[in-house]
Order: sequence, then C-alpha cells, then structure tokens
Amino acid sequence: MKFCVLLLCAIPLLAADAAVVEEIIAKVNGDIITRTELERTRKQLEAELRQRGLSDPELEKEMKERSNDILRERIDQLLLVQKGKELNINVDPEVSKYLADLQLQSKIAQPEKFQEFVKQQTGQPYEDYRAEIRNGFLTQRVIRQEVGGRVSVPRADLQKYYDEHKSEFMREDRVFLREILVSTEGKDAAGIAAAEKKARDLVARARKGERFHELARDNSDAVTARQGGELGGFKRGELNKAIEDVVFDKERGSVTDPIRVSAGFLILRVEEKHKAGQAGFEEVENEIMEKLFMPKFQPAVREYLTRLREEAYLEIKPDFVDTAPAPGKDTRWKEPAQLRPETVTKEEVAAQTRRRRLFWLLPIPGTQTTVREGSSKSR
Repeated sequence: MKFCVLLLCAIPLLAADAAVVEEIIAKVNGDIITRTELERTRKQLEAELRQRGLSDPELEKEMKERSNDILRERIDQLLLVQKGKELNINVDPEVSKYLADLQLQSKIAQPEKFQEFVKQQTGQPYEDYRAEIRNGFLTQRVIRQEVGGRVSVPRADLQKYYDEHKSEFMREDRVFLREILVSTEGKDAAGIAAAEKKARDLVARARKGERFHELARDNSDAVTARQGGELGGFKRGELNKAIEDVVFDKERGSVTDPIRVSAGFLILRVEEKHKAGQAGFEEVENEIMEKLFMPKFQPAVREYLTRLREEAYLEIKPDFVDTAPAPGKDTRWKEPAQLRPETVTKEEVAAQTRRRRLFWLLPIPGTQTTVREGSSKSR
C-alpha cells in the first residue's frame, strides 16, 4: 500500500481577522529589515534636509535621489554590525562615554528623566536609541579596522601633489578658535563676580593642561558647548577689533584671559593659525592626505561591502531594490508558504512516526494530510 502525503513547508496565518503588524522587506543573515525601519529612516532624512533650508523643489529632488539608497544603507549597516560581532569588537566603553557626555550636556542628573528626555528628542525608546548608537560605533570600527588600515597614501604622493598644486596652499592670515562663555545674563553684582571667578579658574585649568574642548563642553553657556566650543576660522577683519587684536598675536595653543563681553566672560583658545603667504609642505601635509585618501578609501569600503554581500544570506522583496548589489548574487524573495507534493511508501511513513507524533502533539491550523492507496511508488 502506498501513501501520498502533502507536506507543508511553512504555515501561513489563516485567521480571517488577522492584521499585518509589521512587514519584512529584506532578510540579511539572521536579521530582518522592516517597512517601518525604512519609513523611519526616510522621515529622518527628510527632517535633516529641511533643516538645511532647502526649497520644496530642491527637497523633492534630493529626497528622490537619496531615498533610493535607504535600503542599501540599511543592508550595509547590518552587514557591518554582524561583522563587528563576528570579530568580537567591543564598543561599549565608547557608547557609555557618548551617552554620559550627552547626559552632561542635557544637565539632567536622574537616569530615568534623562531616558525620557532621549525618547522625547528622538522618538525612540532609550534602549533602542542606545542600540542605534552602539551600531554606529561598531560600523565605524569595522570600517576603520578592516578597510581604513589597508588603504595607504605614500608620502612621496603627498609631496608630489604639493609640488604640483602649490597655488592651492596660498594662505591669508587666519586664526581658528574655540570658546568658553560664562554667562552673566540676569545676574546681580555678586553673580557677575562669581562668573568672573569661574572664568579665571577655567583659564587656569586650561593652561595647566586640561583639554579645552572638554572644559567648554562641561562649562560653557554658549551654543557651541556641544561642539567643544569650536568656532572655526576667521580672517582679519571678521572679528570684533578688541578680540582680533588679542587672538592674532597669540601662538597656537594659547588661551586668553577672560574677555568681558555683553553676554558674560569669554575665553578663547587658538587652535590653529595660518600666516599669509605660501604654506609649507609640513603645514598642509594632513590636508593633502585627506584629499588623496578619500578617493581611495570610499571605493575600498564599497568593495568590502560587496564581499560581505557575496558571503551573506540575503533576500529582498519584489519592488524593493538594493542599489549596490553583489554581481551575480541571487537575492530574490522566497515565498515562505509553499506546498510540495511527495509520494512515499508505507514503510517510509512508518519510519517517520516520531516526527508525526510531534505534529499530533502540536496541531497547527491549516495543515492537511491526504492519504491514498496505490499499487506502485511514483514521483
């Protein structure tokens, strides 16, 4: 006697009133990408572009171009995070420091209130935000370790570029500054005196070797505190004359005495100085390195990500496109529910008794077994 058994590979949800909670768009090894993730990323991108003040036509054009790469970038990140875990890269100290700095800047001491602040600012639960920050650090470390360390620019190439492009390195007098502002707004005479004392103490600490950007981050009342007080570069004539006369006479690394301004007491550090005339090779060597390194680095990153794709289990739903696929890689979506008819003998069915009993113990709605007799085995 023969049996024909219909085996179900995957069981679909059959409840008539079932609602789709989430839609999986892609599978990347053991991780998934959902429609909600892509939509959240798209909204974040739009918000960033709006902050840049783009007009509606410019915004629409930029969104159209960059939206195409949202899935690609999400696949990139998952592959890099997975690689980081495989390499046992630990970024927890960096994540903890980043969040501690953020909490310090927010001036919220209680952990619960800080976590609620993060949720309000990002629209994400704190743990999700922490995981996102961790993944960001992890991807950077993988790229730096696996790609950046293998890309080099010989010093001879730097010198050659300098010799052939000297006109690019003609300088005007320029000074690059960081600031700390100790505010006196709304303060009485005693408050102003306390602010001046605080400013002088900060100057003393900076001159003794404490990092100025950390002092600015933790103590400055200026909006630049989050950037460690960074102001950028200024040519002669772009600063208030009283401030210009002070900073242009200072050497690199110098910290000024507190300068009384309308908002309070201002402390400035000279980060860098450019003198008028031809800049020497040593002065611009790092600048040239950046110019020559990136054209090599970016293609190397993409090549590395292509290799990760080649090695990955990757499926993408129809109507969604990875704009940087690995050549020849089959990423077609496999439907999870498929019926495969198979005809087997009575003996083969008997040999699978234990497996069948498991199904009896765990009945699944929608399964169906059809048995028929026959005189010969067929496929």
